[in-house]
Amino acid sequence: MRIDVVTLFPEMVEHAARFGVTGRARERGLWHLRTWNPRDFATDNHRTVDDRPYGGGPGMVMMAEPLAKAVAAARMAQRSDGCAATRTIHLSPAGTPLTHRRVVALARDADTGYVLVAGRYEGIDERLVATLDEEIAIGDFVVSGGELPALMLIDALARHLPGALNDAESVVQESFADGLLDCPHYTRPEVYEGEAVPAVLLSGNHASIARWRREQALARTRSRRPDLLEPRPSSGSDEAGHRQ
Repeated sequence: MRIDVVTLFPEMVEHAARFGVTGRARERGLWHLRTWNPRDFATDNHRTVDDRPYGGGPGMVMMAEPLAKAVAAARMAQRSDGCAATRTIHLSPAGTPLTHRRVVALARDADTGYVLVAGRYEGIDERLVATLDEEIAIGDFVVSGGELPALMLIDALARHLPGALNDAESVVQESFADGLLDCPHYTRPEVYEGEAVPAVLLSGNHASIARWRREQALARTRSRRPDLLEPRPSSGSDEAGHRQ
């Protein structure tokens, strides 16, 4: 998998992508990263990439032209390096909320390269946004820029690449893999602060353990995220990834 990130802070992305499952998958050649700084495509001596918003208001807005040139360069590089197609994703709180199903769909499309646009300031010029393929929101909150959401998306994708996890079963037993939150987990010691590990987990009866874990996952989801138990629309919007 090939991922390019358009960002004003390429060092931030490069550094964070070296660690954990994401870094290990990258070392194994399961995915490849390249970053592009819009300042390198600015046309003035100050390498300006932002300006005041029309209509007034606080903050600055990222200009369309440097971003567009950076995105075009990333897409061209992906095609030159053998990507059958490229898909450009803007990380934005205005985007479609990211779900496990959407991550699986994106990770499954191994022949597509992804260009992730990490905005800053008050946002980016809407005329550039309108040319991108998709907008994704990591959650209903705002952070200072799109780098951390981009890294979260990269990490989520990397986990689904064959060979990324040492135990392939891990990815199918995680939270949301079957539409539920994960069950509680325990490790040594057997008794901690007076609380013992549930006896069923020590029984060696795999059928009973599986049943207990399923019941716990259902109970936890019903208590904490009842919305996950509601019937889902059959439109397949998670896979389609339409931009709002």
